[in-house]
Amino acid sequence: MLPSTTINPGLLYGYIPSEGVCATFVALFGLSTLIHIGEAIYFKLWWILPTIVLGGVGEVIGWAGRLWSSKTYLGNGRDPYLIQISTTIISPTPIVAANFVILGILIRHLGTHYSRLNPLWYTIVFCTADIVALIVQAIGGGSASKAVQSDDANPEVGGHIMLAGIVIQLVAITIYVSLAFEFIYRYYTKKPVRPKSESAVEGPLDKKIELMIFGLCLSTICIFIRAVYRTIELSDGWSGRIIRTEVYFNVLDGAMIVIAMYTINFFHPGILLGHINPGHRKNRKLVDESKDASDVEVSGKANQSVV
Repeated sequence: MLPSTTINPGLLYGYIPSEGVCATFVALFGLSTLIHIGEAIYFKLWWILPTIVLGGVGEVIGWAGRLWSSKTYLGNGRDPYLIQISTTIISPTPIVAANFVILGILIRHLGTHYSRLNPLWYTIVFCTADIVALIVQAIGGGSASKAVQSDDANPEVGGHIMLAGIVIQLVAITIYVSLAFEFIYRYYTKKPVRPKSESAVEGPLDKKIELMIFGLCLSTICIFIRAVYRTIELSDGWSGRIIRTEVYFNVLDGAMIVIAMYTINFFHPGILLGHINPGHRKNRKLVDESKDASDVEVSGKANQSVV
């Protein structure tokens, strides 16, 4: 095996990553991730941390690896290439999970009787599929990375394993999109899947909910495009034309995930779903104020009774 410092990144990627592009993506992913951390803390939506924030951190690491590879004058070799292999393939997976959670919140508000699945099952089924896809991709990424470090091993095996993980994710997203589309269609046309139970809630479709649906659709479309690209890329082979063409990766992977992350920054569930989410910061404050007022009222009546 050759020392890593003797390996030209161009031989690994099929090109030298653009320093400017890589630096831009590091900055964009870093900024979006910091904003998501701030929004998660402010709105106390802690599930954003192990989903979007985790994915954002992974993207920063992955693109930092590509930026390192772009600086060929530093004598870079395998190390930065290995860093970006696994992180860029795995990182979007937690981001997908956030979209699953958001859809569940929308279903609980607009009416579970319009949904093919109960909101809880969306979380169980699709997040489980997401975790399986993550594990398979991680195994494939590890296998490919190990192969790259050895001149005798073939990274194609790891690539095929990663492909299996991407396909699992793509199938899950396709089913998720189909069920989400059916839910929205049934709500608009008032065609429930099952009769409405007495305890079922059917909330109004106000402007904020519409904006959240738009944001969720845009984010999901971007992630779906990226999954399709990655499926085609890995199917084409480790040394295929697609994987060795930088512009495809920049536009169909990096740009798609950037748009998906910033979409949720702007169309944020804390801002748009706060009025329907009991766990939201403002709603908790209103509940606490209502409880305090109720306690004062009860205390006043009790004092009057004593007098």
